[in-house]
Amino acid sequence: MTETARPDAHTSAVVTFGETMALVRTTEIGSLKHASTLALGIGGAESNVAIGLRRLGAPVSWLGRVGDDPLGERVLREIRGEGVTVHGIVDADAPTGLMIKARPSSSSSAVHYYRAGSAGSRLGPADLPAGWVEGASILHITGITPLLSPSAREAARDAVDRARVAGVTVSFDINYRSALADPAVAGPVLRDIAERADIIFGDAAELGVLYPDATPADAAARLMDAGTKQVVLKLGPEGAATSTSSERIESPGFVVDVIDTVGAGDAFVAGYLSAHLAGLDLRSTLLRANACGAMACQVPGDWEAAPTLQELERFLEGGDPVRR
Repeated sequence: MTETARPDAHTSAVVTFGETMALVRTTEIGSLKHASTLALGIGGAESNVAIGLRRLGAPVSWLGRVGDDPLGERVLREIRGEGVTVHGIVDADAPTGLMIKARPSSSSSAVHYYRAGSAGSRLGPADLPAGWVEGASILHITGITPLLSPSAREAARDAVDRARVAGVTVSFDINYRSALADPAVAGPVLRDIAERADIIFGDAAELGVLYPDATPADAAARLMDAGTKQVVLKLGPEGAATSTSSERIESPGFVVDVIDTVGAGDAFVAGYLSAHLAGLDLRSTLLRANACGAMACQVPGDWEAAPTLQELERFLEGGDPVRR
């Protein structure tokens, strides 16, 4: 499978920004308090998407702040090593954030965050270089960033404003994290961004954070009334559906042996945006997104199983027997 992004796009590139943290995970199943061995890596929703996009052939740039410490060096090195263009801001006055992931049972995972006062939370509008947003085809942000801090919220809003003025497509994954803010606080913040985005990703519960009194269908209709072009409803193992002003396309999920679901949503988004850049139709776009999400569930880690185009093609060659 070979493809390139559409030549009429500005740079055929996606830009994204947010906090990427050091990731420590247990290597065996059981409670974290009894874990004896740990593995070190990195993880962050936006960098996960960036890595997924790059593996699928899309030029992509990630921006974020890290501490002046070995964990920050690891974050920048790992993302850069995947071929992503990295705009790393080293903050000497704050540490790199940390998350610890455990598997209490074979079918569950638990994530503990240590990010209060982190370098990543100190992101602000001045960190986004002139022309960086404006030169892209797509700006991708998540609902995590605007809930990190007031300055990060302003950075997200400013980036969206700049993208809209420049005619850059705004992609927004709601990606609601209750640890950052309760729904009453998060709802208005995330809704403000969502109603100015072109492509929105979320599950039923996340759409409910935006509009507590609405069904997913009603929420999608409200977003499209505000100007959104595509509302992508994530259905987990059941697949996904995209609503536009003229149609609703559904695509079933894949049956796989699930090892770790963390990062699957980011792989889904990467698959969707790469297909969008390549000019695929909505049905093919959802198929690719579902496949990328399913593949990410088969390996521990946030981004390690994000597929290349060749790996994706081999997975899809399995055809109907692996689909629900």
